[in-house]
Amino acid sequence: MHSFDPAELSTYLSAYVPGFDGLEAITRFSDGQSNPTYKLTTKSGSFVLRAKPPGVLLPSAHQIEREYHVMQALAQTAVPVPKMLHLCREDAPFGAAFFVMEMLEGRVLWDPLLPGMTPPERTAIHDAMITTLARLHSVNPTQIGLADFGAPGNYFARQCARWTKQYRATQTQARPDVDWLIDWLAQNLPADDGQIAITHGDFRLDNMVFAPNAPEVLGLLDWELSTLGHPMADLAYQCMGLRLPNSGLVRGLGGADRAALGIPFEDTYIARYCTLRGIDLPRNWPFYLTFSYFRLLAILQGIVARAQSGNASNPGDMVALAASITTMATDACAIARGD
Repeated sequence: MHSFDPAELSTYLSAYVPGFDGLEAITRFSDGQSNPTYKLTTKSGSFVLRAKPPGVLLPSAHQIEREYHVMQALAQTAVPVPKMLHLCREDAPFGAAFFVMEMLEGRVLWDPLLPGMTPPERTAIHDAMITTLARLHSVNPTQIGLADFGAPGNYFARQCARWTKQYRATQTQARPDVDWLIDWLAQNLPADDGQIAITHGDFRLDNMVFAPNAPEVLGLLDWELSTLGHPMADLAYQCMGLRLPNSGLVRGLGGADRAALGIPFEDTYIARYCTLRGIDLPRNWPFYLTFSYFRLLAILQGIVARAQSGNASNPGDMVALAASITTMATDACAIARGD
């Protein structure tokens, strides 16, 4: 947990955040495994504070400054993001770097089955999601000051190297199937086709705030993994959610009757996205999916390692999490082999 003086924080934010008038309460949002996020209640309304977690962190993880920078830049586009209000790069007065943004009043839809909705309502929600993704990938990074938001070169080569390094740095037990997966990804890297977009990195239903009574995305949240990369990484990550079980840390739609629910199938998602962007259907789809599984299991492995060191944002059930990693590795290997 962060250590801070509420009076000192209130004085600081009153000086730097427009409209901030006297901190009355600070409440941590219970969900989330990365950068701890808090609701700030004041006399003048509510705000959101997002901070780096305390303790020793991996060098490329928890980059609060990047989250702030990308959302601030996207405010001038059709991509829905909350308004950025202040970035504090120093530890004081919260004990870690943080930023403050507006509080969006809407719905966060935690269960991808969307219980209580009709099939047409579910269809509309998913179309709003894919429309948001297509809008994001249609933004020209150079035009909004994000030309240097990512490194040049083959995105998937760079990402495979990064997440292999992250996985090795946090590995807590031997996993031969993950070792095989790492080798397969290295041996099956697609050639760089020149596609570059602002990628979100964790594009899924519960990282969005929807309007209270409409299938409209008010804000896309949690940009910690964003960079300049290949747009198919985001699309495959979202489609991976159609395959994951509806349980565990990252809930999916595996085994659901999507036709009855009104939730599109994978090929429908892909076709709709490509139509919105005016591009051809993707090649190398099995690679993109396999990479998405590997990257997520590497992220989950990092959470396990942080929990064991007492530094996870939300430790949860580590036994279930370890089981999820095993299942994901098995499924990813099956996709890679074409099973």
